[in-house]
Amino acid sequence: MRNIILSLLGIILIVAAIFLGKYIVDKNMAPKPTFKKTINTVFVTSILNKEIPIVLSANGNLVAKNKIELFSEVQGVLQTSNKAFKPGTVYVQNENLLSINSDEFLASLQSQKSNLFNLITSILPDIRLDFSSEFNKWETYLQSFDINKTVPKLPVFLSDKEKYFISGRGVLTAYFNVKNLEVRLSKHQIKAPFTGVLTEALVTPGTLVRAGQKLGEFIDTSVYEMEVSISAEYADMLKVGNTVDVTNLDKSKMYTGKVVRVNGKIDQISQTISAYIELRHPDLKEGMFLEANLVAKSVQNAFEISRKLMIDNGAVYTVVSDSVLTLTSINPLYFGKDKVVVSGLKNGDILVSKPVPGAFDGMIVKAIKNH
Repeated sequence: MRNIILSLLGIILIVAAIFLGKYIVDKNMAPKPTFKKTINTVFVTSILNKEIPIVLSANGNLVAKNKIELFSEVQGVLQTSNKAFKPGTVYVQNENLLSINSDEFLASLQSQKSNLFNLITSILPDIRLDFSSEFNKWETYLQSFDINKTVPKLPVFLSDKEKYFISGRGVLTAYFNVKNLEVRLSKHQIKAPFTGVLTEALVTPGTLVRAGQKLGEFIDTSVYEMEVSISAEYADMLKVGNTVDVTNLDKSKMYTGKVVRVNGKIDQISQTISAYIELRHPDLKEGMFLEANLVAKSVQNAFEISRKLMIDNGAVYTVVSDSVLTLTSINPLYFGKDKVVVSGLKNGDILVSKPVPGAFDGMIVKAIKNH
Protein backbone atom coordinates (compact mmCIF):
# COMPACT_ATOMS: atom_id res chain seq x y z
CA MET A 1 0.00 0.00 0.00
CA ARG A 2 2.78 2.29 0.82
CA ASN A 3 4.43 1.62 -2.54
CA ILE A 4 1.23 2.49 -4.35
CA ILE A 5 0.99 5.87 -2.57
CA LEU A 6 4.60 6.69 -3.33
CA SER A 7 4.08 5.78 -7.00
CA LEU A 8 1.06 8.13 -7.24
CA LEU A 9 3.00 10.98 -5.66
CA GLY A 10 5.85 10.43 -8.10
CA ILE A 11 3.46 10.51 -11.06
CA ILE A 12 1.89 13.75 -9.77
CA LEU A 13 5.30 15.37 -9.32
CA ILE A 14 6.35 14.37 -12.83
CA VAL A 15 3.15 15.81 -14.38
CA ALA A 16 3.54 19.03 -12.36
CA ALA A 17 7.15 19.36 -13.48
CA ILE A 18 6.08 18.91 -17.13
CA PHE A 19 3.43 21.68 -16.89
CA LEU A 20 5.80 24.01 -15.01
CA GLY A 21 8.51 23.52 -17.63
CA LYS A 22 6.02 24.19 -20.44
CA TYR A 23 4.86 27.41 -18.70
CA ILE A 24 8.43 28.66 -18.31
CA VAL A 25 9.25 27.90 -21.95
CA ASP A 26 6.12 29.66 -23.22
CA LYS A 27 6.85 32.74 -21.10
CA ASN A 28 10.43 33.07 -22.40
CA MET A 29 9.28 32.76 -26.00
CA ALA A 30 6.76 35.66 -25.72
CA PRO A 31 7.52 38.52 -28.28
CA LYS A 32 9.49 41.47 -26.91
CA PRO A 33 7.50 44.75 -26.70
CA THR A 34 8.18 47.23 -29.50
CA PHE A 35 8.46 51.00 -28.96
CA LYS A 36 7.18 53.43 -31.57
CA LYS A 37 9.87 55.87 -32.70
CA THR A 38 8.76 59.55 -32.26
CA ILE A 39 9.66 62.10 -34.96
CA ASN A 40 9.20 65.77 -34.03
CA THR A 41 7.20 67.99 -36.35
CA VAL A 42 8.75 71.38 -37.11
CA PHE A 43 7.40 74.41 -38.94
CA VAL A 44 9.62 75.72 -41.71
CA THR A 45 9.73 78.50 -44.27
CA SER A 46 11.71 78.98 -47.47
CA ILE A 47 14.39 81.66 -47.56
CA LEU A 48 13.97 84.45 -50.11
CA ASN A 49 16.61 87.13 -49.64
CA LYS A 50 15.64 90.70 -50.50
CA GLU A 51 16.26 94.35 -49.57
CA ILE A 52 15.36 94.87 -45.91
CA PRO A 53 14.91 98.38 -44.45
CA ILE A 54 16.61 98.94 -41.09
CA VAL A 55 13.88 100.33 -38.81
CA LEU A 56 15.09 101.93 -35.59
CA SER A 57 12.62 101.74 -32.71
CA ALA A 58 12.74 104.34 -29.96
CA ASN A 59 10.40 105.51 -27.23
CA GLY A 60 9.65 108.98 -25.98
CA ASN A 61 7.12 111.31 -24.39
CA LEU A 62 5.12 113.96 -26.20
CA VAL A 63 5.79 117.58 -25.33
CA ALA A 64 3.81 120.52 -26.68
CA LYS A 65 5.93 122.37 -29.24
CA ASN A 66 4.46 125.70 -28.15
CA LYS A 67 4.34 125.95 -24.37
CA ILE A 68 4.69 128.96 -22.09
CA GLU A 69 4.89 129.38 -18.35
CA LEU A 70 2.84 132.34 -17.21
CA PHE A 71 4.56 134.83 -14.89
CA SER A 72 3.39 138.19 -13.62
CA GLU A 73 5.59 141.24 -14.28
CA VAL A 74 3.41 143.54 -12.17
CA GLN A 75 1.70 143.43 -8.79
CA GLY A 76 -2.01 143.55 -8.11
CA VAL A 77 -5.16 141.59 -7.29
CA LEU A 78 -6.26 138.99 -9.83
CA GLN A 79 -9.66 139.86 -11.27
CA THR A 80 -12.45 137.55 -12.36
CA SER A 81 -12.97 137.00 -16.09
CA ASN A 82 -15.48 135.39 -18.42
CA LYS A 83 -13.64 132.06 -18.22
CA ALA A 84 -12.48 130.27 -15.10
CA PHE A 85 -8.71 130.30 -14.78
CA LYS A 86 -8.46 126.54 -14.22
CA PRO A 87 -6.68 123.62 -15.94
CA GLY A 88 -8.49 122.47 -19.07
CA THR A 89 -9.90 125.87 -20.01
CA VAL A 90 -9.49 126.61 -23.72
CA TYR A 91 -8.47 130.08 -24.94
CA VAL A 92 -8.22 131.40 -28.48
CA GLN A 93 -5.36 133.57 -29.69
CA ASN A 94 -5.30 137.10 -28.21
CA GLU A 95 -8.01 136.24 -25.67
CA ASN A 96 -7.39 137.46 -22.12
CA LEU A 97 -5.93 134.74 -19.91
CA LEU A 98 -5.57 136.90 -16.81
CA SER A 99 -6.48 140.41 -15.70
CA ILE A 100 -4.75 142.09 -12.76
CA ASN A 101 -6.37 145.12 -11.15
CA SER A 102 -4.70 148.27 -12.52
CA ASP A 103 -6.84 151.12 -11.12
CA GLU A 104 -4.00 152.67 -9.11
CA PHE A 105 -1.52 152.29 -11.95
CA LEU A 106 -3.99 153.73 -14.47
CA ALA A 107 -4.44 156.84 -12.32
CA SER A 108 -0.66 157.35 -12.27
CA LEU A 109 -0.55 156.98 -16.07
CA GLN A 110 -3.34 159.51 -16.53
CA SER A 111 -1.40 161.95 -14.37
CA GLN A 112 1.70 161.58 -16.57
CA LYS A 113 -0.37 162.02 -19.73
CA SER A 114 -1.83 165.22 -18.30
CA ASN A 115 1.68 166.44 -17.49
CA LEU A 116 2.79 165.80 -21.08
CA PHE A 117 -0.25 167.63 -22.45
CA ASN A 118 0.42 170.61 -20.20
CA LEU A 119 4.10 170.76 -21.23
CA ILE A 120 3.29 170.89 -24.92
CA THR A 121 0.55 173.42 -24.31
CA SER A 122 2.94 175.66 -22.38
CA ILE A 123 5.49 175.78 -25.21
CA LEU A 124 2.96 176.26 -27.99
CA PRO A 125 3.26 180.13 -27.91
CA ASP A 126 7.07 179.87 -28.21
CA ILE A 127 6.70 177.49 -31.16
CA ARG A 128 4.38 180.05 -32.86
CA LEU A 129 7.06 182.74 -32.47
CA ASP A 130 10.28 180.78 -33.11
CA PHE A 131 9.03 177.93 -35.35
CA SER A 132 5.99 179.36 -37.03
CA SER A 133 6.18 176.84 -39.87
CA GLU A 134 5.93 173.96 -37.35
CA PHE A 135 3.12 175.45 -35.28
CA ASN A 136 0.28 173.73 -37.16
CA LYS A 137 1.63 170.19 -36.65
CA TRP A 138 2.02 170.70 -32.90
CA GLU A 139 -1.43 172.25 -32.65
CA THR A 140 -2.86 169.31 -34.57
CA TYR A 141 -1.02 166.95 -32.21
CA LEU A 142 -2.67 168.55 -29.18
CA GLN A 143 -6.08 168.40 -30.83
CA SER A 144 -5.65 164.64 -31.40
CA PHE A 145 -4.41 164.08 -27.85
CA ASP A 146 -6.92 161.98 -25.85
CA ILE A 147 -6.00 161.24 -22.27
CA ASN A 148 -8.07 158.04 -22.36
CA LYS A 149 -6.25 156.64 -25.37
CA THR A 150 -2.70 155.67 -26.18
CA VAL A 151 -0.45 158.70 -26.54
CA PRO A 152 0.15 159.43 -30.24
CA LYS A 153 3.68 159.53 -31.61
CA LEU A 154 5.35 162.97 -31.40
CA PRO A 155 5.54 164.99 -34.62
CA VAL A 156 8.70 164.52 -36.69
CA PHE A 157 11.41 167.12 -36.06
CA LEU A 158 12.41 168.91 -39.26
CA SER A 159 15.50 170.57 -37.82
CA ASP A 160 18.01 170.09 -35.02
CA LYS A 161 17.06 173.49 -33.62
CA GLU A 162 13.45 172.37 -33.20
CA LYS A 163 14.57 169.07 -31.61
CA TYR A 164 16.83 170.82 -29.12
CA PHE A 165 14.07 173.24 -28.22
CA ILE A 166 11.48 170.52 -27.59
CA SER A 167 13.94 168.32 -25.71
CA GLY A 168 15.16 171.21 -23.56
CA ARG A 169 11.62 171.85 -22.33
CA GLY A 170 11.35 168.23 -21.04
CA VAL A 171 8.78 167.12 -23.62
CA LEU A 172 10.76 164.08 -24.76
CA THR A 173 11.34 162.93 -21.18
CA ALA A 174 7.66 163.27 -20.34
CA TYR A 175 6.64 161.51 -23.55
CA PHE A 176 8.86 158.46 -22.96
CA ASN A 177 7.78 158.27 -19.32
CA VAL A 178 4.21 157.99 -20.51
CA LYS A 179 5.12 155.32 -23.11
CA ASN A 180 6.94 153.34 -20.42
CA LEU A 181 3.87 153.46 -18.16
CA GLU A 182 1.64 152.40 -21.05
CA VAL A 183 3.81 149.31 -21.59
CA ARG A 184 3.64 148.53 -17.88
CA LEU A 185 -0.14 148.96 -17.94
CA SER A 186 -0.45 146.44 -20.78
CA LYS A 187 1.24 143.85 -18.55
CA HIS A 188 -1.78 143.89 -16.23
CA GLN A 189 -3.52 141.82 -18.88
CA ILE A 190 -1.98 138.58 -20.12
CA LYS A 191 -3.29 137.48 -23.52
CA ALA A 192 -3.07 134.05 -25.13
CA PRO A 193 -0.21 134.09 -27.68
CA PHE A 194 -1.85 131.19 -29.54
CA THR A 195 -4.97 129.05 -29.34
CA GLY A 196 -4.49 126.42 -26.67
CA VAL A 197 -5.45 125.06 -23.27
CA LEU A 198 -4.45 125.93 -19.72
CA THR A 199 -2.65 122.94 -18.15
CA GLU A 200 -1.71 124.46 -14.80
CA ALA A 201 -3.27 127.22 -12.67
CA LEU A 202 -1.56 128.41 -9.50
CA VAL A 203 -3.75 131.42 -8.63
CA THR A 204 -7.45 132.15 -8.25
CA PRO A 205 -9.48 135.39 -8.59
CA GLY A 206 -8.92 137.66 -5.60
CA THR A 207 -5.35 136.47 -5.09
CA LEU A 208 -2.71 139.15 -4.58
CA VAL A 209 -0.27 138.58 -7.42
CA ARG A 210 3.33 139.70 -6.96
CA ALA A 211 5.87 140.57 -9.64
CA GLY A 212 7.79 137.49 -10.73
CA GLN A 213 5.18 135.05 -9.40
CA LYS A 214 4.35 132.01 -11.53
CA LEU A 215 0.67 131.93 -12.45
CA GLY A 216 0.30 128.77 -14.55
CA GLU A 217 1.17 127.00 -17.79
CA PHE A 218 -0.41 127.29 -21.24
CA ILE A 219 0.17 124.96 -24.22
CA ASP A 220 -0.75 124.70 -27.88
CA THR A 221 -2.62 121.40 -28.40
CA SER A 222 -2.31 121.34 -32.19
CA VAL A 223 1.35 120.35 -32.54
CA TYR A 224 3.66 118.21 -30.41
CA GLU A 225 7.25 117.05 -30.42
CA MET A 226 8.78 113.79 -29.26
CA GLU A 227 12.46 113.41 -28.41
CA VAL A 228 13.96 109.98 -29.14
CA SER A 229 17.49 108.69 -28.64
CA ILE A 230 19.08 106.74 -31.50
CA SER A 231 22.37 104.87 -31.51
CA ALA A 232 25.22 107.05 -32.75
CA GLU A 233 25.99 104.33 -35.31
CA TYR A 234 23.04 105.58 -37.36
CA ALA A 235 23.63 109.29 -36.83
CA ASP A 236 24.51 109.83 -40.49
CA MET A 237 21.28 108.12 -41.54
CA LEU A 238 18.94 110.51 -39.72
CA LYS A 239 17.70 113.21 -42.06
CA VAL A 240 15.46 116.17 -41.31
CA GLY A 241 12.16 115.69 -43.14
CA ASN A 242 12.11 111.88 -42.93
CA THR A 243 8.64 110.44 -42.32
CA VAL A 244 8.21 108.47 -39.09
CA ASP A 245 5.51 105.99 -38.07
CA VAL A 246 4.56 106.41 -34.42
CA THR A 247 2.35 104.05 -32.40
CA ASN A 248 1.05 103.84 -28.87
CA LEU A 249 2.33 101.04 -26.65
CA ASP A 250 -0.49 98.57 -27.41
CA LYS A 251 -0.17 99.21 -31.17
CA SER A 252 -3.85 100.13 -31.40
CA LYS A 253 -3.27 103.57 -32.93
CA MET A 254 -0.74 104.84 -35.45
CA TYR A 255 0.31 108.40 -36.18
CA THR A 256 2.56 109.90 -38.82
CA GLY A 257 5.26 112.39 -37.91
CA LYS A 258 8.42 113.80 -39.40
CA VAL A 259 11.92 114.49 -38.18
CA VAL A 260 12.24 118.26 -37.68
CA ARG A 261 15.58 118.46 -35.85
CA VAL A 262 18.59 116.25 -35.18
CA ASN A 263 20.96 117.16 -32.37
CA GLY A 264 24.52 117.82 -33.49
CA LYS A 265 25.99 116.38 -30.29
CA ILE A 266 26.33 112.71 -29.27
CA ASP A 267 25.83 111.79 -25.64
CA GLN A 268 29.21 110.62 -24.39
CA ILE A 269 27.81 108.20 -21.82
CA SER A 270 25.10 106.41 -23.81
CA GLN A 271 26.60 107.08 -27.27
CA THR A 272 23.20 108.09 -28.60
CA ILE A 273 21.98 111.08 -30.56
CA SER A 274 18.66 112.87 -30.07
CA ALA A 275 16.16 113.30 -32.88
CA TYR A 276 12.98 115.37 -32.58
CA ILE A 277 9.78 114.22 -34.25
CA GLU A 278 6.86 116.58 -34.89
CA LEU A 279 3.32 115.18 -34.75
CA ARG A 280 -0.12 116.66 -35.35
CA HIS A 281 -3.30 114.79 -34.40
CA PRO A 282 -6.38 115.70 -32.32
CA ASP A 283 -6.02 112.52 -30.23
CA LEU A 284 -2.54 113.40 -28.99
CA LYS A 285 -1.96 114.73 -25.49
CA GLU A 286 1.13 116.06 -23.78
CA GLY A 287 2.91 113.40 -21.77
CA MET A 288 1.78 110.44 -23.92
CA PHE A 289 4.40 107.69 -24.19
CA LEU A 290 4.80 106.57 -27.81
CA GLU A 291 7.07 104.37 -29.88
CA ALA A 292 8.62 105.68 -33.09
CA ASN A 293 9.94 103.60 -35.97
CA LEU A 294 12.55 105.43 -38.03
CA VAL A 295 13.81 103.98 -41.31
CA ALA A 296 17.58 104.49 -41.17
CA LYS A 297 18.86 102.55 -44.19
CA SER A 298 18.34 99.37 -46.22
CA VAL A 299 20.53 96.27 -46.55
CA GLN A 300 20.67 94.08 -49.64
CA ASN A 301 20.40 90.26 -49.86
CA ALA A 302 19.11 89.83 -46.31
CA PHE A 303 16.32 88.08 -44.45
CA GLU A 304 14.39 89.01 -41.29
CA ILE A 305 13.77 86.37 -38.61
CA SER A 306 12.56 86.21 -35.04
CA ARG A 307 15.21 86.70 -32.37
CA LYS A 308 13.92 83.50 -30.70
CA LEU A 309 15.32 81.44 -33.58
CA MET A 310 18.89 82.56 -32.96
CA ILE A 311 21.32 80.03 -31.49
CA ASP A 312 24.18 81.75 -29.62
CA ASN A 313 23.58 84.87 -31.76
CA GLY A 314 25.33 83.26 -34.70
CA ALA A 315 23.35 80.29 -36.06
CA VAL A 316 19.88 78.99 -36.88
CA TYR A 317 18.41 75.56 -37.55
CA THR A 318 17.65 74.59 -41.14
CA VAL A 319 16.25 71.37 -42.59
CA VAL A 320 18.27 69.46 -45.21
CA SER A 321 17.30 66.34 -47.11
CA ASP A 322 13.69 67.10 -46.08
CA SER A 323 14.16 65.58 -42.62
CA VAL A 324 17.51 66.35 -41.01
CA LEU A 325 17.93 69.32 -38.65
CA THR A 326 21.18 71.18 -39.30
CA LEU A 327 22.81 74.08 -37.47
CA THR A 328 23.66 76.79 -40.04
CA SER A 329 25.88 79.81 -39.39
CA ILE A 330 24.50 83.29 -40.15
CA ASN A 331 25.67 86.89 -39.99
CA PRO A 332 23.41 89.15 -37.86
CA LEU A 333 23.20 92.65 -39.39
CA TYR A 334 20.77 94.45 -37.09
CA PHE A 335 19.01 93.48 -33.87
CA GLY A 336 15.54 94.93 -33.40
CA LYS A 337 13.17 94.56 -30.46
CA ASP A 338 11.68 91.27 -31.67
CA LYS A 339 13.34 90.69 -35.05
CA VAL A 340 16.87 90.41 -36.37
CA VAL A 341 18.06 91.06 -39.92
CA VAL A 342 20.57 88.42 -41.04
CA SER A 343 22.58 87.39 -44.07
CA GLY A 344 24.36 84.15 -44.92
CA LEU A 345 21.33 82.07 -45.85
CA LYS A 346 20.80 81.07 -49.47
CA ASN A 347 17.62 81.43 -51.45
CA GLY A 348 15.64 78.22 -51.12
CA ASP A 349 17.13 77.16 -47.78
CA ILE A 350 14.53 75.67 -45.46
CA LEU A 351 14.55 77.62 -42.19
CA VAL A 352 12.92 76.37 -39.01
CA SER A 353 10.42 79.15 -38.35
CA LYS A 354 9.45 78.24 -34.78
CA PRO A 355 11.70 77.16 -31.88
CA VAL A 356 12.00 73.37 -31.39
CA PRO A 357 12.41 72.20 -27.76
CA GLY A 358 15.39 69.87 -27.34
CA ALA A 359 16.62 70.40 -30.91
CA PHE A 360 20.13 69.22 -31.85
CA ASP A 361 22.27 69.00 -34.96
CA GLY A 362 21.33 65.89 -36.95
CA MET A 363 17.90 65.44 -35.39
CA ILE A 364 15.32 63.68 -37.59
CA VAL A 365 12.21 65.80 -38.02
CA LYS A 366 9.09 66.14 -40.12
CA ALA A 367 8.94 69.51 -41.84
CA ILE A 368 5.67 71.37 -42.38
CA LYS A 369 5.47 74.63 -44.34
CA ASN A 370 4.40 77.55 -42.17
CA HIS A 371 1.85 79.56 -44.15
